[in-house]
Amino acid sequence: MVMPRIVVAAPASGQGKTTVSIGLMAALRQAGHKVAPFKVGPDYIDPGYHTLAAGRQSRNLDPHLCPEELIGPLFKHGFEKPEPADIAVIEGVMGLFDGKLGTVSDNGAYGSSAHIASLLQAPVVIVVNGSGSSISAAAVAQGMATYSSKINVVGVIANRVSSPKIATELAKALEQTGLPLLGAIPTNQRVSAPSRHLGLIPAAERDSAQEMVDTAGRIVAENVDLDEIIRLASQVPYLDAQAWHPTTKPVDGNPKIAVAGGSAFTFNYPETFELLEAAGCEIAWFDPLTDAQLPEDTAGLYLGGGFPEVYAGRLADNRNLTAQIGKAVRAGLPTVAECAGLLYLCKEIDGLPMSGALDFTASMTPRLRMGYRDFEPTKDSVIYRVAEKVRFHQFHRTRIDGDQDWYFTETTHATYQHTHWAAYPQFAQRFAQAASQWAASPKCVSSFAVKFSPSSSTQGDGFADLKHHGDAELDESLVDLAVNVRAPKPPELIHRALAQDIDNWSAYPNASEARRAIAEHHGVSPEMVLPTAGGTQAFDLIAQALRPSNPLVIHPQFTEPEHALSQVCKQVYRKVLPEPFELDIEIDEKFDFIAVGNPTNPTGVLHRKEQLLKLVRGHRVLLVDEAFMDAVPGEPESLIGPQMTGILVARSLTKTWSIAGVRAGYVVGDPRLIAALEDIQPSWSVSTPAATLMCATTTPDALEYVSTSNAELARNRQCLISQLSKAGFEVVGNPSTPFVLVNAAQIGDDPASTLREQGFAARSCVSFPGLGPGWLRIAVRSPEISASLAAALKELKGETSD
Repeated sequence: MVMPRIVVAAPASGQGKTTVSIGLMAALRQAGHKVAPFKVGPDYIDPGYHTLAAGRQSRNLDPHLCPEELIGPLFKHGFEKPEPADIAVIEGVMGLFDGKLGTVSDNGAYGSSAHIASLLQAPVVIVVNGSGSSISAAAVAQGMATYSSKINVVGVIANRVSSPKIATELAKALEQTGLPLLGAIPTNQRVSAPSRHLGLIPAAERDSAQEMVDTAGRIVAENVDLDEIIRLASQVPYLDAQAWHPTTKPVDGNPKIAVAGGSAFTFNYPETFELLEAAGCEIAWFDPLTDAQLPEDTAGLYLGGGFPEVYAGRLADNRNLTAQIGKAVRAGLPTVAECAGLLYLCKEIDGLPMSGALDFTASMTPRLRMGYRDFEPTKDSVIYRVAEKVRFHQFHRTRIDGDQDWYFTETTHATYQHTHWAAYPQFAQRFAQAASQWAASPKCVSSFAVKFSPSSSTQGDGFADLKHHGDAELDESLVDLAVNVRAPKPPELIHRALAQDIDNWSAYPNASEARRAIAEHHGVSPEMVLPTAGGTQAFDLIAQALRPSNPLVIHPQFTEPEHALSQVCKQVYRKVLPEPFELDIEIDEKFDFIAVGNPTNPTGVLHRKEQLLKLVRGHRVLLVDEAFMDAVPGEPESLIGPQMTGILVARSLTKTWSIAGVRAGYVVGDPRLIAALEDIQPSWSVSTPAATLMCATTTPDALEYVSTSNAELARNRQCLISQLSKAGFEVVGNPSTPFVLVNAAQIGDDPASTLREQGFAARSCVSFPGLGPGWLRIAVRSPEISASLAAALKELKGETSD
């Protein structure tokens, strides 16, 4: 049987071959054809979209993970299952000739799209980016078509074409090369898939994925010559290969293998489960985000790859399941865990508790660890054997503590290594045999079940958007409870100071007077002070100047310090404080930098000075974000003082003085550290208006304003707390901040969105590690606004206001 097939390739990544491939698969299926989808390389995410587009499982073709002699059989298997296809669409990887580094040949690198095309004798269509070139794109296509005699480039599809004129120009240019323009797809944002730290967001995580795929199919059908694609794909020789079949032998007992699925675990190869089923196993899928227990009679556990770090909060919240899995794995339940699965078995991911099956902690790092590797085990696992060489790939930004990135025992296989079991059918056989032995034993996973009471709180996602802030919640039609700026406009003394200084704005800024004024205000020497363009610049300067080796951020707190550290440090650790978020903890001596807020945004908790000073060490820098300390009468817990060795305090004028648009802040601390920050601070960072306001806010009139403003804030805050309490919502602790923190999960999973429908913009805490969407930070406003908010909350609870 001739198997029509075509490879979709490109000159480089980012040209749109995934979008075009998905569109082709969907368009051909919509036209009534049975489409077999494939992906060159080890990638898990693109095949998820392929599967939606084609309506059948996409499969990977990777000669590093599986020997060359298996590529044809695996292709034929995918073409024939679950029923023979009419055409195969094979999405390439990177650029046409790009593959494993150090393997350059006249057929491109090993594992490249060209390599696969030559093994399968499949014609190649080149996708070019039509947004920035036309004739040049034709030249690139011609060069790719003539680079190797072992592949057959049959045409070009232009993607992101900005106008019909560009398409016409490209078609004319291609006529000189002998390559036809098979289609010109206009730019369309509706068919672009969002991405995150490991590439595209998996289809299983996107409610709109099917809609995007269907739209891509319609657009490709309208702009690509599908009949010509089919004709070209059909002009292929007979593929001399026997279809791959699972070769494992059935074990006794039909053991049940629980396989993690859902949004957090989306990385796996279908051949793994085909092999396990051939070995006599029953596959039982479960969702670690929502299922309270493992499937009944589970005899083996398979935790594939995915994004548990992104869903760490929700995974941690499912305490019944994590506790059961931790106990079962420690008791010997046969378990295979790859990458994401390894993280799930750890004690915690950046402070968020996981199953605790393994005595490791995991954390996110800025560094991407990726690539093909060879490995010779030095210890047996449930599937590996000593000295039995394996090939794998890795792709992750997390790391676990310790010297190894794997954990092997006779019942456990936990590692960052992704392997393709079609190359190692013995893995399935060994796993099935171990599961069979468990099933025949008196052990039962249900005996490890744990039932916790439902939690009123919900943990935040482990790696939420650290750049999300309260101003993103605003809309002119909503009452602003999201931003902590105290008043809608600055006080009169700010107006006067700026008006009197406006004639000086033509000169370059000089913040020396502001530096002296701040120093005098705090009773410190000027060399202990550095004015900055807001608190954010302070955090950036601290991270870039100090570049700590082992920084720790204590959460929940303002996320900018962690974001700044993550840009320059290999790894940023987290310590997430449990409710009531007090600083009664022990800190490992390895940390050479600690960042903490006081009073903390968003919890409002005011840590005692003596607690903070306990964190100071000779080898360690302590950064305290005191952006809201001026709201605390007398500032008794501030660390600013004449002696600040190893201490930095960041301050901001934004909130109290309602000048968020000016960007005025400063750092006070150890003169040695301040000098290091000053050395890298860009010239003229602090504008003349900002410097003027730094001086103006230290005057006797300014101090009197702060005192009066704080008294009013205290009255309004008490009114807000009282109104919330009457509505059935208790705030955290005894805040002295211009905001309060409240758990509002009783009005829904996303109370911020629910309140928006009632006309209020509150700050969702989904981006604060250790909290989550059920928590709200609510800014203190007038008693009238607090009463209206309480009435809205009562209504949402189904109660009647008094």
